Amino acid sequence: MTTETTVKTIRIGTRGSKLALWQANAVADKLQTANLLTEIVIISTKGDQVLDKSLDKIGSKGVFTEELEVGLRDGSIDIAVHSAKDVQSTIPDDLELVAFMEREQVHDVILSFDPNFKLERDSKVVIGTSSTRRKALLKKFYPNVTTAESRGNLQTRLKKLEDKQFDALMLAYAGVFRMEYDNLIVHAFPTDEFTPAAGQGSVAVECAKDLDPELKQQIKAALDHPETHVCLLAERAFLRTMEGGCSIPSFALATLTATGQVSIRGGIVSLDGQQHLVEVFEAPQSEAEAIGVKLAETILAQGGAQILKDIREQRS
Repeated sequence: MTTETTVKTIRIGTRGSKLALWQANAVADKLQTANLLTEIVIISTKGDQVLDKSLDKIGSKGVFTEELEVGLRDGSIDIAVHSAKDVQSTIPDDLELVAFMEREQVHDVILSFDPNFKLERDSKVVIGTSSTRRKALLKKFYPNVTTAESRGNLQTRLKKLEDKQFDALMLAYAGVFRMEYDNLIVHAFPTDEFTPAAGQGSVAVECAKDLDPELKQQIKAALDHPETHVCLLAERAFLRTMEGGCSIPSFALATLTATGQVSIRGGIVSLDGQQHLVEVFEAPQSEAEAIGVKLAETILAQGGAQILKDIREQRS
């Protein structure tokens, strides 16, 4: 008499866009390399369904994650895959971020079907973006630029560009590269001016805290990139302390120095681009979260709290 062992299939929850599926398949590939079985489960989120409003007007945190988190709770999926920059600043107590995958280049780029397109400091062009941070930073560094709302997945936004709803499109390099549209890149923004959103360029993997500990450890071992994880701990601590989500024009980028320290640059910009608060701090990796908190508290004390108050009053 033989005993059959049931091998667990890890059900990977994901949004249905091409970029989200690229991320889910990247996760599946790494898990399969670690001899784990996988199945991809597509779940539609509020952020996918409501495309006629800007993100700051949808009115809830986790617009791209909430429905996936329901799946983690009811057991219909084992892990949820997110763009790390879309994950709300505070994770519910019964869930956890088990892994951050190795980061792609983090900078913002401009896409255009015109290879001769040039973005100059005095350019009077219309740029499509749905990011509050990008709109505010464009107002600061390119005051003559006009922005136009461009919600939707990458392919939808490119169709709007093709239809000349704007002159160019501003996006994160990571998504453009992963979808193989880098031939359309006509401008790359330096991160010391256009510091990215916390988490930009990385893929976050979320699970229920009560997921089988052995399975959780196998998932972490297969997916987590320790250097990226340390950096995102700092950035997310900053975001959490700022109490900002993807609709707040804050930014943070942590990197590891040659000596193995964590360096984090971050701040906030007012919606009109007139106030731009930035600080840089450095600390040992063991203090990654503490340094993110310190950065946020410094920015808030310098006037960031007032900027956030003004933004909330404008939107209420």
